[in-house]
Amino acid sequence: MSDSPINTDVVVVGAGNAAFCAALSAREQGAQVVVLEAAPEDEAGGNSRYTAGAIRFAHEGIKDLQRILPDLSADEIANAEFGVYTRDDFFDDMFRVTRYRTDADLVETLVTSSLETVAWMREKGVRFQPSYGRQAFKTPEGKFRFWGGLCVETWGGGPGLVENLTKAAAREGVAVLYEARAISLIADDGGVHGVRLRHKGKAREIHARAVVLATGGFEANAEMRTRYLGPGWDLAKVRGTRFNMGEGIRMALDIGAAPYGNWSGCHAVGWDRNAPEFGDLSVGDNFQKHSYPFGIMVNAHGKRFVDEGADFRNYTYAKYGRVILEQPDNFCWQVFDQKVIHLLRDEYRIREVTKVSANTLEELAQRLDGVDPQGFLAEVKAYNAAVRTDIAFEPTLKDGRCTQGLAVVKSNWANTLDTPPYEAYATTCGITFTFGGLRVDPHSAQVKDISMEPIPGLFAAGELVGGLFYFNYPGGTGLTSGAVFGRMAGASAGRAAVSND
Repeated sequence: MSDSPINTDVVVVGAGNAAFCAALSAREQGAQVVVLEAAPEDEAGGNSRYTAGAIRFAHEGIKDLQRILPDLSADEIANAEFGVYTRDDFFDDMFRVTRYRTDADLVETLVTSSLETVAWMREKGVRFQPSYGRQAFKTPEGKFRFWGGLCVETWGGGPGLVENLTKAAAREGVAVLYEARAISLIADDGGVHGVRLRHKGKAREIHARAVVLATGGFEANAEMRTRYLGPGWDLAKVRGTRFNMGEGIRMALDIGAAPYGNWSGCHAVGWDRNAPEFGDLSVGDNFQKHSYPFGIMVNAHGKRFVDEGADFRNYTYAKYGRVILEQPDNFCWQVFDQKVIHLLRDEYRIREVTKVSANTLEELAQRLDGVDPQGFLAEVKAYNAAVRTDIAFEPTLKDGRCTQGLAVVKSNWANTLDTPPYEAYATTCGITFTFGGLRVDPHSAQVKDISMEPIPGLFAAGELVGGLFYFNYPGGTGLTSGAVFGRMAGASAGRAAVSND
């Protein structure tokens, strides 16, 4: 390829879920599309490649689900309680977990478009499956009961999602340039006309009639994390790609785009204390540690510091990473006994896990690296005495099995720690993505400037769309948001490009 400028209709910056949905949607409008991916091909796919693949969408039960899961057998349907997850349920979850700060117009688009968008992804070749291992437990009657509004995940998790989207893009004639890091937008008074980039170390330009930014947030940028999220965030582990440096956001702000959303907020979870600085594709999402509702979490003083059973894991995990980061030395231990070990997710059984076990609590106390042993033993004694054992334990429901009289309550799934051998897992904070981003039109995904006017030729999707998430996040909504606004941004960009012919 020569160093002369490339001319195309639409440039999509990024190559994850949102980006490929944008590229495929733009192709539906008849536009020629080039995708720019900063990573080399073997690391491509953005944060999407590191996800477990759970995807949240509104549905009215099995008939809707069969549009997404057409291969469900009669036995699978008979032996599962998929439930329903209505639009009202989705709306309620979005408003509740964001403390009613989420942008109502963006949520309207997200929720009402969710089912149709996932069905569209299926038509494009993305495969889905029931999320048995992560989102269901067996009832006493032997049925799988799905909980927390989630019952579907992408086949093959994040890697499977990216693989299928990449194949779909190739079938549709979308060109993908790897090791192509966007540097700035080509813009003037008439709007955005392309992208300046470095492609395999060489400066290039791509001239286009529309640009879609889908470059993720600034979670991989320690300087930006500290500047916007606050002191200590440079110490967080990064769950996903090392390439989400906030450059798409910066490029848009440089030409006058309006910042929007919870710039001091992020999605951050419990993550293995000894995980690497950035995500490891050989391990994927399995450094996460999300079965804490069935145990307790203690800090360096041996003290519990959060309500592990406040809600289903889906509605607390994305905010508890911040709470762990705020603990002394930025870590905690998750502690379980044998009564609940069978409920722990597969991520607790990986080779790379930081784990200790013991036959007595006294022995365990000595093995919890960095924890005051006496503080831990006193905490467990007080916790055990406070558990309402008269209330039945039921992992598929918010069972109300709580503690009584503690400064830090546990609201559900409280079990005494009294059945050895005991297991404990060292956990720190893993940041997934940042919540602050760009202001977009909720009906076109066109980026707005600081005067709230649309910037001609510029659209955005994925993590860098601001205004959706504040403080917290309902699990599985990120992929849905990326797909919904990616599809919308691509369609808008494609129409804008083709209409200029």
